[in-house]
Amino acid sequence: MNETVIGLSLLAGAATLLPVGGAVWWWRRGRQGRIETAEEAADAAEAALHGFAVTGAVVGADGAGALAVANDGRVAVMTRRGKRIAVAEVAWSMLRSAPGGVVVELRDRAIAIVGVNALDIRRVAGASVRVPLRD
Repeated sequence: MNETVIGLSLLAGAATLLPVGGAVWWWRRGRQGRIETAEEAADAAEAALHGFAVTGAVVGADGAGALAVANDGRVAVMTRRGKRIAVAEVAWSMLRSAPGGVVVELRDRAIAIVGVNALDIRRVAGASVRVPLRD
């Protein structure tokens, strides 16, 4: 009798914890992480793009996006996708300055690099790269 009560108690506990654990997993699965440092963004760009030697990188204030500039003037945008960083090389014409930061306009969406301005991009690009940001 005592073993039956313990078994039922364990079963009831498991039935309570499984939905809660599933809900936490589901919530975390959809949540994007942060890009923590400019070095992390630079490493991701160099690893993903052939011949991309980063002269500087900048991360948005919210950590949702980053930009890196190569020594040959190419630019890459990064976003966090779960545990990895998605990297895409973009044309300078796809970047524009906005009141809240820099916006990268891709075909299917726009990525906001919050808190970053044209001066920040010019600083990381270095003197040899002309930064044609548009307003």
